[in-house]
Amino acid sequence: MLPQMNAEPELASYSREQSGPRIEISGPWVERSEEVLTPLSMQLLASLHRRFNPRRLELLAARAQRQAELDAGALPEFVHAYPPLAAAEAAPGDWTVAPIPDDLRDRRVEITGPVDRKMIINALNAPVKAFMADFEDSCSPTWGNLVRGQVNLRDAIRGTISFADRENGRVYRLAEKTATLIVRPRGWHMPEKHVRIGGEVVSGALFDFALYMANNHEALARKGTAPYFYLPKLENHLEARLWNDVFVATQDALGMKRGTIRATVLIETVLAAFEMDAILFELREHCAGLNCGRWDYIFSYIKKFRNRPEFLLPDRSAVSMDRHFLKSYVDLLIQTCHRRGAHAMGGMAAQIPIRHDHAANELALARVRADKLREADAGHDGTWIAHPGLAPTALAAFDSVMRGPNQIDVKRADVKVSVADLLQAHSGDITEAGLRGNIRVGVQYIESWLRGNGCVPLYNLMEDAATAEICRAQLWQWIRHGARTNDGRLITEGRFDRLLTDELDRIHREVGAARLAGGVFPTAARLFAEMIQQESFDEFLTLPAYEHLT
Repeated sequence: MLPQMNAEPELASYSREQSGPRIEISGPWVERSEEVLTPLSMQLLASLHRRFNPRRLELLAARAQRQAELDAGALPEFVHAYPPLAAAEAAPGDWTVAPIPDDLRDRRVEITGPVDRKMIINALNAPVKAFMADFEDSCSPTWGNLVRGQVNLRDAIRGTISFADRENGRVYRLAEKTATLIVRPRGWHMPEKHVRIGGEVVSGALFDFALYMANNHEALARKGTAPYFYLPKLENHLEARLWNDVFVATQDALGMKRGTIRATVLIETVLAAFEMDAILFELREHCAGLNCGRWDYIFSYIKKFRNRPEFLLPDRSAVSMDRHFLKSYVDLLIQTCHRRGAHAMGGMAAQIPIRHDHAANELALARVRADKLREADAGHDGTWIAHPGLAPTALAAFDSVMRGPNQIDVKRADVKVSVADLLQAHSGDITEAGLRGNIRVGVQYIESWLRGNGCVPLYNLMEDAATAEICRAQLWQWIRHGARTNDGRLITEGRFDRLLTDELDRIHREVGAARLAGGVFPTAARLFAEMIQQESFDEFLTLPAYEHLT
């Protein structure tokens, strides 16, 4: 068990004086950073890094090996292999996850967003059941964003958070009753370049997790809740096992009861869809459910089969959840979760209110309503929204179907999903409008991300890294495989270059001179073009972009 260390020295002092490997922090000073970069949080991070970072790196290397196998023609297969259970435990076919905590039993609508101060207050006050505070796809991982985000969550848990908005003169504070807090750390692939331990760069996931746990586990317990997490971008059950071992080690180190930490896993990679039952098994003591991370799932489908032309998809806007391969993934997730007593969470509604156009706003809300009814009718226990304005629509949809706090009793025995069902690409048009839209969204998202904003409203949708990934992955794949738009024209690098020039001109007209002067559009456009035109495929756009992030 780690000793409780209450002293809060200046940042530079403990980075030099801790016993064990040297902890070096190169990030600039951030106001109140000493409240979260505490000796205890750094000690926990160092312990987790020493113990688990080698395994993390091995698992990332295994991803590359698996990609080579897929490139060579291999296809995923279902994984149902469990390690032997102790004699006192149930047989593999009979087990369930640990009972769901009371404040997670009803999750019919969850809101997600980055960890900036105003967002946290508004999200916790929204008429929803839970708020996922995001250090991942909707958070640009500048050092300031990460440290301030931890400070903001610390204040929110203690009920002291407030925000004075200079633009409208309002002061925002927490209501008496707030949503349940869930935190999403970064994925296993992301480093935290501002922290080195023994000369090694630490994992972004372990950094986010360790700070949150060390600084808040006692305050959460005093509130009658616990540390809850969403785990992103897992590709197999071994990566889930790593998280479970991190949880066990952390609880032991902090003197917490095992099973206190609870996590929901985002099934947002196509390979993880074949291992959902095994992922739940690995985390069964700590798992609360699985989530259909639809946008990253579509990106993963493109990425994993990027070198195989039979897996080409049409325009992003045409890849909807009623398509066979996506419906199959949803149905299988619900069946798997409910068989194991876990929540099956639905995906993100990316729409945002359109305040200047009533007719367009009503059409957007109708799409949200239909999407959420589809999820509720399928048996989901809850769903995601990106804006508080969508909460009434999403709640009404689930309230019309759900008669209790969840639908775990809906077992979906009718579901029979095969490997072919999960891999069946659907036909559809690739259009010039789709090409242009991918370019416009991709460039603008990267530009905002490089300026420190990872959650970007564009064309009445809230875009994050997942949707931007679809844009650049589709362009890369269409060019590599000589796809044609529905007018018969070939998609080439030359055509992409011409369209990029056109769309940059359009972006400049749309954003205006002041925004243009304050932005980094040339850097974003160059980075976007490089990722699409190079022969190799970057696993995540955030990795090369991170090198440009100050």
